[in-house]
Amino acid sequence: MLRIAGVLAVVALGLSSAHTKVNKHKPWIETSYHGVITENTDIVLLDPPLVALDKDAPIPYAGEICAFNIHGLEAPFEAVVLNGTSGEGQLRARGLVDCELQKEYTFIIQAHDCGSGPGGTEGKKSHKAVVHIQVNDVNEFAPVFREPQYRAAVTEGKIYDSILQVEATDQDCSPQYSQICNYQITTTNTPFAIDRNGNIRNTEKLNYDHQQEYEIQVTAWDCGQKRALHSVPVHIDVRPVCKPGWQGWNKRVDYEPGTGSKQLFTQMHLETCGEPLSSVRTTVELQTSHIGKGCDRETYSEKSLQKLCGASSGSTDLLPAPSTATNWTASLVSDSGRDSDLIFRFDGRQAAKIPDWVVPQNLTDHFTIATWMKHGPSPGLRAEKETLLCNSDKTEMNRHHYSLYVHNCRLVFLLRRDFTQVDTFRPAEFHWKLEQICDKEWHYYVINVEFPVVTLYVDGVTYDPYLVTDDWPIHPSQIDVQLTVGACWQGGEVTKPRFTQYFRGSLSGLTIRPGKIESQKVISCLQACKEGLDINSLESLDKSIKFHFNPAQSILVMEGEDLENMNTAVRKVSYINSRQFPTPGVRRLQISTTVQCFGEDTCITIPTIDAVVMVLQPSEPRITITGVERLSRPASNFRATEGISLFQDLHIISTVTRADTAARHTGILEEIIHNLDYCDVLVLGEELSPELESLQLQPTSLLGKHLDATNSTSGMSIYGVDSMSNYEQVIRQVRYYNWQPEQLTERRFRLTCSELNGRYTSNEFNVEVSVWHSSEAGEHVSHMVAPPLYMQVVHHPAMINDLYPNHVSGLPSAATVVIVMCIAALVVVVVLGIYRIHVTHQQEVKLAETNKETDMNWDDSALTITVNPMEVRGAEAGIDATEKRIGGKLNG
Repeated sequence: MLRIAGVLAVVALGLSSAHTKVNKHKPWIETSYHGVITENTDIVLLDPPLVALDKDAPIPYAGEICAFNIHGLEAPFEAVVLNGTSGEGQLRARGLVDCELQKEYTFIIQAHDCGSGPGGTEGKKSHKAVVHIQVNDVNEFAPVFREPQYRAAVTEGKIYDSILQVEATDQDCSPQYSQICNYQITTTNTPFAIDRNGNIRNTEKLNYDHQQEYEIQVTAWDCGQKRALHSVPVHIDVRPVCKPGWQGWNKRVDYEPGTGSKQLFTQMHLETCGEPLSSVRTTVELQTSHIGKGCDRETYSEKSLQKLCGASSGSTDLLPAPSTATNWTASLVSDSGRDSDLIFRFDGRQAAKIPDWVVPQNLTDHFTIATWMKHGPSPGLRAEKETLLCNSDKTEMNRHHYSLYVHNCRLVFLLRRDFTQVDTFRPAEFHWKLEQICDKEWHYYVINVEFPVVTLYVDGVTYDPYLVTDDWPIHPSQIDVQLTVGACWQGGEVTKPRFTQYFRGSLSGLTIRPGKIESQKVISCLQACKEGLDINSLESLDKSIKFHFNPAQSILVMEGEDLENMNTAVRKVSYINSRQFPTPGVRRLQISTTVQCFGEDTCITIPTIDAVVMVLQPSEPRITITGVERLSRPASNFRATEGISLFQDLHIISTVTRADTAARHTGILEEIIHNLDYCDVLVLGEELSPELESLQLQPTSLLGKHLDATNSTSGMSIYGVDSMSNYEQVIRQVRYYNWQPEQLTERRFRLTCSELNGRYTSNEFNVEVSVWHSSEAGEHVSHMVAPPLYMQVVHHPAMINDLYPNHVSGLPSAATVVIVMCIAALVVVVVLGIYRIHVTHQQEVKLAETNKETDMNWDDSALTITVNPMEVRGAEAGIDATEKRIGGKLNG
């Protein structure tokens, strides 16, 4: 048994040894391979080709190659044997390879032979070889721009090397397909070009006035000549050359009357072109020299303004409107100006003598001279004296007692005292040197004399004289003096008396008030301006901004160090006009600015800008007078103490038509309240006969009101700035008297009223007065049956559609009136038949008593106003502007 086992072991060992000898060699492959595969394919092209050799060939199995193994599970490749005998193999991708995910792969590969038998047992492995595979790219992506759009800004007039750069990218992995090789502007006829790097430049100088913005389309190509699917828009803004100055302001600002304060520069800001500033000073000037006396103010008469402002009474107007009573200004050149603002223009050839009965005779140590003056530099190298006001000897000598004149842009007031007071040197000439005297603008000058102190007010601001010269008093004489305006009268020391030292300029409202001086409050009120500049929301103004207004609020100066605070302050500047009916038209604005830079001798210059405020036309008022138009009264009433009240049921209203926002094409009537400045009662037909009839007004009816009245045979004028209600109260007190009503059949009167010196006038309201010449009882009955037409008055504003609103519809028909009158007449006849004898006797007694009483009342003239300016020389001061309107009618 042992022997058999030993034999079997020897046989097995022999067989094993024989097989080992068959597969003696390992397969052999290259030590490294380089492969290329195109993305989206699966075959790898290897260099060198994948071939395994085995020295055991041609022995079956041992010399054959059974497999190629890849080490590295992450590698998406596999190797397959194409021919086991020749050892050829192939490398393939297990799936699609994406270059954009991974461009290269590296892994290990080994070859396996088939071993000793079909089962591949005891096979041998080759050494490990390194395989490098590169994934070839396919141009599958188009270029895409990084931004959806591009924007840049350039300054006009410059050529730029590069305005901006556009950039496109490509998702392909290879340099050939992922790089952008070209850009192109697809918009035609543009002054721009682009290079291969995407830099855009302009090919010509751009002009802001020609075109402010350009939009161009740009596309891109990759190096595989694939074009971008979408072009990109490029916006290029053209900016004007940076010029320092104010920006964001409007040339015109419209102002609606009655809207209060309106901001002028809501979006304005100062462009400094990057220059750092240390301080800014801005001046805003409202230029209104063409509006009235340099401003839009209520142009009532000088006397009315004095009452409104509380001025002392007793002033004498030396330049009243020409009329029969005030004829010394008739030869002067006058200009009604704006809103009847009476202005006298002197060109060096006109002057006026003031009548002796007008000249104030009681000038003492206290008096006031006031005037509006507009004056420019005197012509010629040697300026002559230009006299506004002069009181000089009428004959024989050439002494100037007092005068006001301009000389070399200096205002001089001369006051020579009488020798009888003190025989010593005393102040005689007072000099002021002011820019206002020759700036060709209107200014209000007031000279208050409290001898020896003389104070000048210009536009409400006080100025002391810079020079006062003394002189001897004037020796007493019996020579009369002559007061003149516009020149000085030289009555002596010449062959022929003449005017000299003529004035060249404009004057208005020249007055003298003896015995009193005006307070600064009154002076400020008299020259106060109704329009001007304002600062909206003053409390919100930054504390670092310093501002200053001139007295008239026509000039505003602001200073600050911070530019933004200054911009904010300028945006708060407003225009305001407090007039109820402002003068429409243009108001010029000028904004001038100076800046200071840090550490710079020279700094930027800010141009002055000009703008306008356009004051729109205000809604014009319609002044309407209503009341009873026909009066029929018994004859005895005309002689009675009360007389006939002409306007007992008078009503004055004013309406404007406002635009209806709901219905743009229609308007609605709205009643408004404002002042009147005169109402005239004119006698129609023959003038009043002073022996037989008169219009009268009790002085007590004017108490507590800003009203005066004048009276003549042509009518009565009530004047002064006051409310419509006060005018109503006074006019209702106007009474007509007639001492011989038996000779009167009827009298007709006309009432008209005005606002702003005739700028707005009422309708002509006519009243007809008739007399009953029958008995008292008959008169009484007739009055009761009178038709209601004359007693019906309409006051509702909505019914005022005509200048004569008393024609009211809905009156009784003629037939009805006749029937009523017939019935009434029948009743009267019956009553009279019973009552006539008793009444007749009592009537005669009563009539005699009434005549006696009325005669006594008429003699008491102190209770009435019956001043006739033509007969009473001193009444001129009370006539004022109202008498000039009706001229000869009121003056006979």
